[in-house]
Amino acid sequence: MIKLSIIGSGNVAQHLITTFQNLEKSSSEIELVQAFSRKQEALTHLLSPEQIITEYTDLQEADLYIIAVSDDAIESVASQLPFKNRLVVHTSGSVPLTTLHDDNRKGVFYPLQTFTKGKPVNFETIPICLEAENPTDYQVLDKVAKSISEKVHAINSEQRKALHVAAVFVNNFTNHLYSIGNEICQKNRIPFDILKPMIQETVEKIMTLSPDEAQTGPAIRNDQKTIAAHEAFLTNGNQLNIYKILTQSIQDNGKKL
Repeated sequence: MIKLSIIGSGNVAQHLITTFQNLEKSSSEIELVQAFSRKQEALTHLLSPEQIITEYTDLQEADLYIIAVSDDAIESVASQLPFKNRLVVHTSGSVPLTTLHDDNRKGVFYPLQTFTKGKPVNFETIPICLEAENPTDYQVLDKVAKSISEKVHAINSEQRKALHVAAVFVNNFTNHLYSIGNEICQKNRIPFDILKPMIQETVEKIMTLSPDEAQTGPAIRNDQKTIAAHEAFLTNGNQLNIYKILTQSIQDNGKKL
């Protein structure tokens, strides 16, 4: 059995706690020993009080410690752990493995997904990207990851940096564009729901086509009349700038195909 502790109480930490708790009910291979939170009440809806600690000195011995905190806090948290030569990993997509403290063996356990409090996720479909300093530790991470996910990948720090940037484009930036679309709809008394079938179709297309093959719209067609009409319609300067930048980017990419 692999014993693990989770350090953190945010979105990623809470989803991991829920997932490993559910796993314990059907498997005896992984045991969630403890979770650390600066405020115990942040996790009382998920764990019994005796499993929640608020001091690093109360961390019990485990095979794996998963630091699931904000990127800026990882280095500080890792430096405060009161032990040496144990396997400590973080869950960040953009922080290198070397950020972890040299007192312990280092690794990364990065679930590639967007997490929101209160919205359940199915970890079986979530890619988990792993990195470790030595093969033995990687085997531990691999076993833990495969206990909850069907998609486990060995990804080094440089690759993970590239993956995280790509994820920002396809997830965070795309969601911001949804927000702009919603704002335009609201301003013109149009229900945003009317766009959802198109959004769904776009997502489904890139499951079988490359994004380049799936690209449609006035920019890729070089429909200058429509583009000019859209630009004249957009009175919000920020929205207009985004429209122009994305239109140019689509057209430039089309020239390379």
